[in-house]
Amino acid sequence: MNGCSITPTTLDAQQNKDRSAALVSRMAADQEPVTGPIDLYEAMARAIKYNLDYRVEVMDQALRTKDLDLKRFDMLPKLVVNLDYSGRNNESGGISRSITTGRISLEPSTSSDRDVFATDVTLSWDVLDFGLSYVRAQQAADEVMLSEERKRKVINRIVEDVRSAYWRAVSAERLLGKIDELERVTQEALAQAEQQQSSGQSAPLAALSYQRELLSIRREAQTLARELSVAKQQLAALMNLPPDTPYKVVLPSRSTKWQAVRMDSADMLRMAIENRPELREVAYQMRSNDREGTAAILRALPSLRLFIGADWSDNSYLYNSSWAASGARASWNLLNVFRLPVDRARVQAQTDVLDERAQALTMAVATQLQVSRARYEFRLRELDTAGRYLQVQNSIEKQFDAGFKAEKLSRQTLIREQMNTVVSEVRLDVALADMQNAYANIYASIGVDPIDASMSSSDPVSVLTGKLRNLWAQRDDSLAKTSAQ
Repeated sequence: MNGCSITPTTLDAQQNKDRSAALVSRMAADQEPVTGPIDLYEAMARAIKYNLDYRVEVMDQALRTKDLDLKRFDMLPKLVVNLDYSGRNNESGGISRSITTGRISLEPSTSSDRDVFATDVTLSWDVLDFGLSYVRAQQAADEVMLSEERKRKVINRIVEDVRSAYWRAVSAERLLGKIDELERVTQEALAQAEQQQSSGQSAPLAALSYQRELLSIRREAQTLARELSVAKQQLAALMNLPPDTPYKVVLPSRSTKWQAVRMDSADMLRMAIENRPELREVAYQMRSNDREGTAAILRALPSLRLFIGADWSDNSYLYNSSWAASGARASWNLLNVFRLPVDRARVQAQTDVLDERAQALTMAVATQLQVSRARYEFRLRELDTAGRYLQVQNSIEKQFDAGFKAEKLSRQTLIREQMNTVVSEVRLDVALADMQNAYANIYASIGVDPIDASMSSSDPVSVLTGKLRNLWAQRDDSLAKTSAQ
C-alpha cells in the first residue's frame, strides 16, 4: 500500500528558486579575481583551471579511480560475522522410531534450549571469485585510462577554442571603438550625400553610386563587428568568468612572421597514431575486451571455496559450546561450459568491431593531419596577404588624408578610405586568429598535449601561466617567445 501511494511530484517555486540561486553562486565561486589585462597564456591557464567541461572530465577520472579502489576490495577474502538468536514457546523435543520394527525406541527428548543465542566468525575465499575480481579490477584500471584520454581530448579542444576566441577578442578591443566612430561619421556622410542628391547639387547616378559604395563597405564592417562583438563573451565563457565580468585583453603586435611546419609528414603521422586520444581509447577498449575473454573462461571453470571459522553457542545441551570449523566446497555450473563458445564468439565480434574502428580512425587521423598542415600553410599565406594589404591601405589612406587637408579631395572620399582601413585591420586580425587556430590544430592533430606533466589545475593562475608560456615558447610560438623575453 505504501508503494502504491508514491506519485511523481514537481519541485515547487521556492525549491526552484533556491536551486537556481545556488547554481549561479557556485558557477564561478573560489576563482582568482582578474587583476589586469589577460594575455593568451593566462586565458589558457584560467580555462585549464576553471573551465567546467574540463573539470567534469577531471572529476570523472577521479570517480573511475574510486571505482578501481572498490574493485580491489572485491579480490580480498570475505570475513563474515553472524549473530543468530532463536526462541520458541515450548520444547522442541523429538522421538526415534525403528525402521525395521516400527517401534518407538525413545521417549520424547530435546537437545536444545528454548532460547538459543549463537555466533560465528568465518573467513572464506572463493578462488573463482578472486580470478573474476582480478579481471574486473584490470578492466576498471582501463576505465581510468579511458577517462584520461577523454580528458586529453577535452583540453585540446578547449585550448584551440581559447586561441581563436582570444585573437578575436583582441581584434574586438582594438577596433570596435573605431568601427563605432566610423559608423557615426559614415551616417553623417550618407545623410549629406542624400541631401545633395535631393537638392540636385550632384549628378543622381554619381551620388547613388557613392552611397552604394559607402553602404557596401559599411555592411561589411557591420558584419565583422557583429562577429567580433561576442568574442569577449565567448572567451569569458571558456575561462568560466561570469558574463558580466569586465576585463581587458593584452593587445600583442600583429606579427606576420610565422614559420612553416618543418616536421616530416611521416614522422607527424607516426606521432599522431601513437598519441591521438581517440586511437588510445580504442586500444584500451581492445585490451579490456581481451580481458573479457579471460573472464568468460573463468566463469566456465569449477568454483572452489575454502573457509575457516570460530563458532560459539549458549545452548546448555551442547558438550562443547565453542569450536573451530574449516572446510572446502567445490561447485561447477555445467551450463556455463555450453555458454563459453557463445561468450568467446561475442568477445571476438567485439574485437573485430574495435579493430575496424581503429582502422577507420587511423585513416581519419591521417586525413586530419594532412588537412591541418595544408590549412596552416594556407593561413600563413592569407596572413601575409592581409598584412601586405593593410600596409598598402595605410599608405593609400595617408595620401587621401593629405589630399583632404590640402582641400583637393572630399570628406566623403576620405571616410570611404578610413572605412577600408578599418576593414583591412579586422581582416588582418581575423587572419591572425585563423592562423593561431590552425597552429594549435596541428598540435591537436598530432596528439601533442597543450599542457605537460608539471602542470596542474591546482596551481595558481600565475604559475600555470608561466609554465604554459615556456612550453609554447619551446614549440616555436613566436608570441610566447616575445612575451617570455
